[in-house]
Amino acid sequence: QLQASGGGLAQAGGSLTLSCEPSGSLYMYSLMSWYRQAPGKERELVADITTGGDTNYADPVKGRFTISRDNAKNMVYLQMNDLKPEDTALYYCAADGMTSTTWGQGTQVTVSS
Repeated sequence: QLQASGGGLAQAGGSLTLSCEPSGSLYMYSLMSWYRQAPGKERELVADITTGGDTNYADPVKGRFTISRDNAKNMVYLQMNDLKPEDTALYYCAADGMTSTTWGQGTQVTVSS
């Protein structure tokens, strides 16, 4: 299981930090990801990070969002800066294990203009 938190309401230009905590060790998962789904749209990848710390970002969030992991705390974070109304969505944490992907419950991010 994954526990995601940190969503909320922000103004355009503001910041939020999302957190994701897996029930098992982070080292069980080769890839940790954040996805989002806006109303009426398909779920899309926002960012991901490998066990080794390599990161990947979707073009709309490059330069504004930062994904990171703290192995000691067994946590993955998504720092979101310079938020835009189009970032409004339900954000999901996902973990790729050996044979399957585990999804957390979503956390809502709403950005007002």
